[in-house]
Amino acid sequence: MTELDLSGAQWRKSSHSSGDGQCVEVAHLDQAVAVRDSKNPNDPNLIFTHQAWAIFIRELKDTGSIIG
Repeated sequence: MTELDLSGAQWRKSSHSSGDGQCVEVAHLDQAVAVRDSKNPNDPNLIFTHQAWAIFIRELKDTGSIIG
């Protein structure tokens, strides 16, 4: 995957975030899903295809690791 321009990304944190600094932010883009550390937003981001992100979230839900 080529490098994405994330300058216009709209980053979101979970509504379940407790604000203790242990959060990630997610940006849903046309081409992919980007994830970053909320404490260090200028550090490198993780980039997932939409399919890989959907599988990741499904696995988390199936194991009870997240609510939703």
